[in-house]
Amino acid sequence: MLGLDNPMHIAFLFVLLLLVFGAKRLPELGRSLGTGLRGFKETISGESPAAHLEAASAAPADAAAADAAAAAHTTSASVEGR
Repeated sequence: MLGLDNPMHIAFLFVLLLLVFGAKRLPELGRSLGTGLRGFKETISGESPAAHLEAASAAPADAAAADAAAAAHTTSASVEGR
């Protein structure tokens, strides 16, 4: 049986990568792989990096607004409960 359907195969590959590259190097490899795949995806889809940056900067602003709204709702609910 070939493939990565067995969890022991994945564990073996992870241990092998850890021994070959070391613990400090693995996060750097993951980041560079992610950056490369993101660039490949943008090239294939025809999106510009500026469009990706606009979408990424809008998401944290939306999350901050949602957190603020949730905090205001919690505060008003606790005041009404008194």
